[in-house]
Amino acid sequence: MGDADITLRHLARRRPEDLVCALVPENRPIEVLGWVDSQVTNIERRLDKALRLRVSGEPRVLHVEFCFALRDDVPDRIFEYLGFLFAALRLESPGAPVPPIESVAVVLSGRRRRLPATGKSRIAWPGRPFSGARFRIDAVYQRTVSELRARGSVLWLVFAPLARNATEAALREVVAEIHAGAKGAEERAELYTALLVMATIDPWGHNLLKELIIMVEDKEEGLLRRTPIIGEMIIEAEQRGEQRGEERGEQKAIAELLGRLFARRIGRRPTAEEERSIVERARAIGPGEVEDALLDLEGEALVRWLAEPMRPS
Repeated sequence: MGDADITLRHLARRRPEDLVCALVPENRPIEVLGWVDSQVTNIERRLDKALRLRVSGEPRVLHVEFCFALRDDVPDRIFEYLGFLFAALRLESPGAPVPPIESVAVVLSGRRRRLPATGKSRIAWPGRPFSGARFRIDAVYQRTVSELRARGSVLWLVFAPLARNATEAALREVVAEIHAGAKGAEERAELYTALLVMATIDPWGHNLLKELIIMVEDKEEGLLRRTPIIGEMIIEAEQRGEQRGEERGEQKAIAELLGRLFARRIGRRPTAEEERSIVERARAIGPGEVEDALLDLEGEALVRWLAEPMRPS
């Protein structure tokens, strides 16, 4: 999912309480203790998509997965992640019970018909009692702007371009609300960047990205061009889209974004061979899968993965 997942995970880490407020509809006291930041050592995979909570004094864990669409592999990916997460939590406190875990898939695009409220990955034999994982589905792209605003946080306002009734007038109000509600200039830049990234997804064909860029620039001139990495990628993607066709521009932007993410994780720019491997893998398995590897694999494991020959599909 590339740039969208990076920006959303970053914002979620800044505002975990706002994430929980909308995704945990409990009429009981909820305390956010922080993000799980464990690692399954034998596969060198980081587990940083889950929040530790205390609900009415009882420990709970909330796993949040941002999904470009509810593809067929999403249930299995969630089941796989839950297995790793359970193992990591068990290793942290040997002998202690693992807190109950709930998963939510936040879906950014997909079919027009209403998505189900829940999903599942079933691994039991046919005819046997259910075994596997169930998860909740939050199809934010099927919400209205008012429904997103009612969640009470600028975090959820960044999804407004995905709303089924998004309009230029509604987004102008959203831009103003983000400007007023951000905690500072840095967060405001990140929120505006996320807003633009969501506009590039455009599940309903609103085609509001150009207008949104103008709105943000009018509100705070030059802000996006001062935003490191992601903000400039969106602007460059738009410029390339105008010059060489939108699809080609988007693919180039994704490749550059993944290269910059590599640099942030490893501390250097990728070599020519590593950059070629990133691009080839993004084309073969999708930028979202490559972005997951760049975020989840640790230094040497990531370098080894890029150096390995690609398996035939």
